[in-house]
Amino acid sequence: MTSEGAVLDKPRTRDAERTKAEILRAARDEFCEQGFNGARVDAIAARAKANKRLLYHYYGNKEALYSAVLLDAYLEIRGGERELSLGQYDPVEAMDRLVRFTFRHFLANPWFPRLLAVENLQNARFLKTLKDIPAINSPLVPQLSDILRRGAESGAFRKDVDPMQLYISIAGLGYFYVSNMKTLSVIFDRDLSQFALIQDREAQAVQMVLDYLRTRRS
Repeated sequence: MTSEGAVLDKPRTRDAERTKAEILRAARDEFCEQGFNGARVDAIAARAKANKRLLYHYYGNKEALYSAVLLDAYLEIRGGERELSLGQYDPVEAMDRLVRFTFRHFLANPWFPRLLAVENLQNARFLKTLKDIPAINSPLVPQLSDILRRGAESGAFRKDVDPMQLYISIAGLGYFYVSNMKTLSVIFDRDLSQFALIQDREAQAVQMVLDYLRTRRS
């Protein structure tokens, strides 16, 4: 009877996890499109095709659901950063891989810049309250420090680079292009979502970072 009970519990567990994931995705879309203040729990439940009571059961309230969306977004990019294992590459290749990963993450997840914009409009008040801050702190600042040190020792990079400032610059190169793609396309009368232009922009971002790192201070 115990084994039967265990078997019967599995579908329910899978259904619960799937429902939670669907609610989280629906909430992410709603918050990105409507902002925090404009988002409605009823609309999120409708998007997820879920009972509103289940939403409250799994996530509590609108504020807690938004925090869950925010945490999930940061954990996703941080997980990708850790998987890069940049320490195994020479400094130039490591930096090339980092710039491309960051650019492609924004490109593949255009909702991420929108979510960051929503949280900045909230003055980062939800981010400040997340209990898992250590998990969302970027591992790349210490990794960048190591890459920059190795690059400086080998003569490939300059010696006066602040890893935090460099990380912000790398993120900005991808963030700005993706978050402003529509308006820039109108301004320059070119469809910046075209694959060839995206490739050009990614190559430009890599070159800009490497050229900066190779420039010696006069």
